[in-house]
Amino acid sequence: MKRSLVTLALLLVAAGPADDGPVARTDGGNVRGSTVAGITSFKGIPYAAPPVGPLRWHAPRPAAAWTGTRDARRYGNDCIQARLPGDVANTDLPMSEDCLFLNVWTPRGDGRAKRPVMVYIHGGGFSTGSGSSAILDGSRLAARGVVVVTFNYRLGRFGFFAHPALTREAAGGATGNWGLMDQIAALKWVRRNIIAFGGDPANVTIFGESAGGESVDRLMVSPVAKGLFAKTIAASGGGRDNWPDLRMAEAKGVAFAARERAGNLAALRALPADKVQGGINLLNGDEAHYSGPITDGRIVTGGADALFAAGKARGIRYIVGSNSDELGFIPAPFLTGFVAKATAALGAGAGAVRTAYGSTAAYDRHIPSDFTFSEPARALAARQAKAGAPVWLYRFGYVSEDKRATLAGASHASDVPFQFDNLAAAGGKVSTADMGAAKLVADYWTQFAKTGDPNGKGLPAWPRFDARAGTMLLIDNYKAAVTTANVPELEAIAAVRDGARATR
Repeated sequence: MKRSLVTLALLLVAAGPADDGPVARTDGGNVRGSTVAGITSFKGIPYAAPPVGPLRWHAPRPAAAWTGTRDARRYGNDCIQARLPGDVANTDLPMSEDCLFLNVWTPRGDGRAKRPVMVYIHGGGFSTGSGSSAILDGSRLAARGVVVVTFNYRLGRFGFFAHPALTREAAGGATGNWGLMDQIAALKWVRRNIIAFGGDPANVTIFGESAGGESVDRLMVSPVAKGLFAKTIAASGGGRDNWPDLRMAEAKGVAFAARERAGNLAALRALPADKVQGGINLLNGDEAHYSGPITDGRIVTGGADALFAAGKARGIRYIVGSNSDELGFIPAPFLTGFVAKATAALGAGAGAVRTAYGSTAAYDRHIPSDFTFSEPARALAARQAKAGAPVWLYRFGYVSEDKRATLAGASHASDVPFQFDNLAAAGGKVSTADMGAAKLVADYWTQFAKTGDPNGKGLPAWPRFDARAGTMLLIDNYKAAVTTANVPELEAIAAVRDGARATR
C-alpha cells in the first residue's frame, strides 16, 4: 500500500492539466506548481506550523494538513526582519511571523527519477534574508538535473532568543536556537517529501553562504542533524568563532524582558512583533538584549572548530571557501572597528600577524576578511580532511566586469548569484565572461551534488585539499587555477589561534 501511494505521488508531479500546472502530493496535502522552460516550481509550501501566539519561541510543530489542492505558485511571507536598503537579496514580499515556507524547483519529467537534491540555507547574519529572493531562484540549477529547495527560517530575536522561563518550558529539550530548529525541520520535510518532486532523500547536499554557510558547518557537527544530508558546501561561513552559551543568552533575554516590562512568558509572547524585532540587522546588533545564535548544548554543543577537530563531522564530503576581498567594500573609516576586533582577538600574537602582512597598511586592509573568513575556511578544511573526509577548498575572486573599476576583489555575498547562475537577477550589466564564471561555479556545485566530487567533464581540475600543500582552487577574473592557501598571513593567524586553542 505504501509503495502504491509513493508511486501515485510521483506520477502526480507529471500529471494534471498543463493550464493548471502539475500537482505533487506531500504529507500535508496536494500542491499545485507551475512549469516554465521545462522546470517545475512549487512555492510557499508550509513545512511547519506558523510559529505565532503560544508557538512563538517554540520548537517547530508540524504544519496542519489541508484538503483539496494548495496553490503553490506564489512565494509565502518572508520572516520579520529589518531589511538593509540596497541588498540584492531583498524581496518585496510581505513579512510575518507566519513565514515557515519552502520552495522546490525540479526538472519536468516522468516523476520517477531520483535526482540529487540541493537544499540552500540563506545568509543575512541570522537577522535578514529570504529563501524567496530572486537571486536564489533554483531554475537554472535544476536545469542541470538536480532538485533545488530553498526555505525561510526565523530571524533575529524571533529565531534566536533564550530566557530562563523558556529553558524551564523546554524541560531538558533544545531551547534558544529556534531558527536552527526551523532549518532542521525543513531538512526533515525534505527527507519525508522530496521523492514526490523527483528527488532522492538519500542524496541531499546542503549549501549556504555567510550565516547559511555557518549554519552548514554547525549542522555538520550537530547530533540532532545526523542523517539529514550527505554532502555540504559552506561559503563564507567562518567557523572559528564561539557562540555565547545558554546562560549568557538567557541573561540577555532577561534584560530584554525587563526593558519591555514583560514579566512572564505570556507577556513576552504577547509583545507586538515590531517590539520583538527591534530593528536588529547587520548594522544593529542590540548586543545588550540580543545574543544571536547560541551554544545551547543540544543542537549546538560547542564551537565548530573544536567539533570538526574532534571528528564530529566525520564522513561528510565538504566544499568550503571564501571570497577574495570579503569586507573590502566597507569604507576605510568604518573598517577600523573590524580591525580592532580582530586585533583584540589575536591578543599578544597580533604583532607577529602584522609582521606576516609586511606592513600595517596591508594588515589593516586585509585582517578583517582573513581573520573572519579566509583562515577559518582553511582551518575547517584541514580538520575535516584529517578526519578522513574528501574536502575541496576554494577562493572566489571573480568580479563582474562592470564593477572592476570600484572593487579590488570579490566582496561578501557577491558569489551567491554565481552559485545559482542568476546574474541577471542581481542587477547591473552581465558580460559573456561573467556568464562563463557563473556557469563554472554552478557546474562545480551541481556536479558535487550529483557525484560527491566537483570535478567533471569540461571543468578545470580541482584536486582534493591537502593540508601540507594547502591545495586550493582560485576562481578569479582570468581563470580557475590550483594554488595554495598556505600563505604567511593565514599561517600566522592560524598559529595564534591554534596556540590559544591548545592552552584552553
